[in-house]
Amino acid sequence: MIDVALKNIEKYYGANKVLGDITFEIGNGERIGVVGQNGSGKTTVFKIIAGIEKQDGGFLSIRKNTTLGYLDQIPAFPEATKVLDVLNSAFEELLILKDHMHQLEREMAHALPMQLDEIMKRYGEVQLRYEHQGGYNMEEKLSKVCSGLKFSEAFLDRSFSSLSGGEKTSAILGKILLQGPDVLLLDEPSNHLDLESIEWLEDYLKEYKGTVLIISHDRYFLDRVVHRVIEIEDGKAAVYEGNYSYYVEEKEKRLLLQFEAYTDQQKKIKAIENAIKDLRDWGNRGGNEKFFRRAASMQKRLDKIEKLDRPQLDRAKIQLQLGGEQRSGKDIFVVKNLRKTFDDQVLLDQLNFQMRYGERIGLLGKNGSGKSTLFKILLEQLPYDDGEIKVGANLRIGYLEQEIAFPREDATILEVFRHQVPVPEGMARSILAKFLFYGNDVFKKAGTLSGGEKSRLKLCLLMQEDLNLLVLDEPTNHLDIDSREALEEALTDFVGSILFISHDRYFINRMTNRIVELENGRLIEYIGNYEDYKEKKLKMKLLLEKQLPSKVKKSNRPTAVSPQKHSKSLEPLKKIEEKIALIEDQLRKKDQEMADANSDYKRLQKVCEEKSQLQSELDLLMEAWLEGLSKESDL
Repeated sequence: MIDVALKNIEKYYGANKVLGDITFEIGNGERIGVVGQNGSGKTTVFKIIAGIEKQDGGFLSIRKNTTLGYLDQIPAFPEATKVLDVLNSAFEELLILKDHMHQLEREMAHALPMQLDEIMKRYGEVQLRYEHQGGYNMEEKLSKVCSGLKFSEAFLDRSFSSLSGGEKTSAILGKILLQGPDVLLLDEPSNHLDLESIEWLEDYLKEYKGTVLIISHDRYFLDRVVHRVIEIEDGKAAVYEGNYSYYVEEKEKRLLLQFEAYTDQQKKIKAIENAIKDLRDWGNRGGNEKFFRRAASMQKRLDKIEKLDRPQLDRAKIQLQLGGEQRSGKDIFVVKNLRKTFDDQVLLDQLNFQMRYGERIGLLGKNGSGKSTLFKILLEQLPYDDGEIKVGANLRIGYLEQEIAFPREDATILEVFRHQVPVPEGMARSILAKFLFYGNDVFKKAGTLSGGEKSRLKLCLLMQEDLNLLVLDEPTNHLDIDSREALEEALTDFVGSILFISHDRYFINRMTNRIVELENGRLIEYIGNYEDYKEKKLKMKLLLEKQLPSKVKKSNRPTAVSPQKHSKSLEPLKKIEEKIALIEDQLRKKDQEMADANSDYKRLQKVCEEKSQLQSELDLLMEAWLEGLSKESDL
């Protein structure tokens, strides 16, 4: 069954043709990824499907009674509207039915016997509709989405108007998921979500009963969720029957076949053109009309050939070549017992961290855990309450912040560049062109730039400096896939040190040789990339499940606990405390081993990995101990 079909869709913005021939069908229950460079028209296609914009040519067909949900513009709500009210608006029809049922219940309570049968009949009809539309599952659905997207009670109680742009987008995403439309149109749904929420969303979409179309630059996300990819390029749509990895391989094959076909056709055209030229030449020399007739016949045949376009094997990409020639000292950062609070809330507590020259470290953690705060403290942009930070010698730091701002928002791209890099205009424009700022683009005002354009300009400025440490806060945000890959290649060649925050698992996998996770104000270390990190997290979870007793199922009614039983219930806690003490002792020994192995990098890396594993085990044991302690207090 086809939910949506597009045939020869065209779209113009003024004289600019954005879409030329968009043709594809969307089957019921499909999971489709829509990819393409920034500005290729992906969002325009979504807006046409959603009815927000009209096409200038072609046909759009949507199955009758199909409901659409589109994550795009943030709707306006009254000032006092809370986030919970926004989410509950997804159940608008169900809440009307629920109110109707309550009204009928009140009528039944005061009805005369002769009226009761009629009211009960109406009540049964309304209740059947309420049940059929999932009314009795409202609370469960709301709880599931709020838990997955990390919507706390405090967040739900906030007014919608007070939220940041990213928070509003997350709230509207939650509302759309609760509505459960037949066709979900999601434009960059994983933006503004932390890793845990992204993974929850992946699982949710894989089990979603309807059809899902996703615009995303998150390659890992696309690989896990979609089984079909539609590429929008040069105003046309190409369909690939597989996930993102399949699309990359298949596109390469198609391009090579197209280039071979184009080359073969060019040879044939050239041969025919040469033959026509020769026939006309012979006709002129001998005055023979037969040669001219044959040349005219061949020209007609040549004119009828449908000429193939030359495929673009190499499209314009940002050209990055980062510095790193001036080496820094052996230690980049040494942090001991760092503490930071905001309004009596402890954000970082007894945090210890060490980074050495040449390391590539990914800092992971939930949204709000303090990752960006830690970066700003290390870069001396924020004060801290307690602890010690030693910064290495000869550091030349380049910082790519999450929210990029330039000194003058009214300055043009060209002015921003030349203010920091005083070179002639011609040279400046030549450098900016390598970052896809062509022609009149350089006269755009800094304040009007998109997120992707700001990232490209900032990277362009960083590239002009000889840096040996890059501190990157969500560097792939707003970049399309081609630009992400160009950045990854440049960072792979960079000989200095890299410390970054990212939710792009594909990027993390390529860039890291060590991951540190910020949890409950402290750092847990993992040697390796994202796949290694996930594997070790899973092993630690399984290890803890084996070590700890299974959870006792809570009874609906409270029961008295005898002193003997209470003393027995404390035994698991004592065992956990003993293990905690043992691991803490082992960690102290590892710290001493690290100090002794200061000049032996291989030995240091091995000890660091062992310490990371012990630290992970300790954190899990501490959580179990706190949970057990809370249960004992309930008893």
